[in-house]
Amino acid sequence: MDFKTQHASLLCQQEPFDFDSTALALFRFQAQHNPIYKNYLQNLHVNPAEVKVLEQIPFLPIEFFKEQQVVTGEFKPEVIFYSSGTTRQARSRHLVSSLSLYHQVSERIFEHFYGPLQEYVVLALLPSYLEQGGSSLVAMVAHFVKRTGQQEEGFYLRNHGQLLQALRQARGRGKKVLLIGVSYALLDLGEELRGQEDFAGVTVMETGGMKGRRREMIREELHAQLKQGLGVPAIHSEYGMTELLSQGYSQGEGIFRPGYTMRILLRDLNDPFDMSNSARSSGGINVIDLANVDSCAFIETKDIGRLHPDGSFEVLGRFDNSDIRGCNLLVS
Repeated sequence: MDFKTQHASLLCQQEPFDFDSTALALFRFQAQHNPIYKNYLQNLHVNPAEVKVLEQIPFLPIEFFKEQQVVTGEFKPEVIFYSSGTTRQARSRHLVSSLSLYHQVSERIFEHFYGPLQEYVVLALLPSYLEQGGSSLVAMVAHFVKRTGQQEEGFYLRNHGQLLQALRQARGRGKKVLLIGVSYALLDLGEELRGQEDFAGVTVMETGGMKGRRREMIREELHAQLKQGLGVPAIHSEYGMTELLSQGYSQGEGIFRPGYTMRILLRDLNDPFDMSNSARSSGGINVIDLANVDSCAFIETKDIGRLHPDGSFEVLGRFDNSDIRGCNLLVS
């Protein structure tokens, strides 16, 4: 059994595994078999054999997924995920050899926090993702819809009437309801309803992003408007992105808990290679995603966050373009 198959098998088994040793083994494998990451490490003069702890691992800036083909080993991708973006923006590409691995990891993470999918009806308001195509989020939600065995349609563009009819039908059958949507679409729904529909007991989950449809707003303002418009006590959130195959979830108040294949580290805001001070109040979010066996498991994101002692985290904002340290020049 080759390394990638063995690693994927480890992630899919029910028995716990040692995260640190698994991550270090994956790091050394990708340092050798991922040409972009290997070149990046060489230009940083990093010897993978000398990396002994996770904090010593250099994280690949997320911009590489827009400019390079970030792959580990040779494989024929079963799916290519694309980020959202305008016609003037380059879209990130994430090549994945096994859609099954993505589905299994995502399902296990969700069920850890929310319980069995078979108890749910999943309703999704993800118009911009559906329209552009190639979305990892849509692929995940489509899998969830399939796993629920629900009678109701899963995806809705702007047909709110049909969505509300499905919600009432699901509740009439005694099902839990997950309403997951991009921020602007949930705001549109809330403004249309203005508290006129009973959403009691519905888990409302936003996935972030105004996609140029509305002005950006801080989480507190967004959640306040959604709670008022939809009449729910809390807004849940999903933390994920095209370049990751694992997710974190917040069940309220913006405190995210990472899935079992994910760990968050913070880097210094001014020095992207300094992760020595784990007690810093805020920093750039680095993500270890063990499910990224086909690409790179060590991603330097553009998000700024706060890390808590129990491993949970908050997202405080994003780096301005002027602050992003584009280390892409290190790779020819």
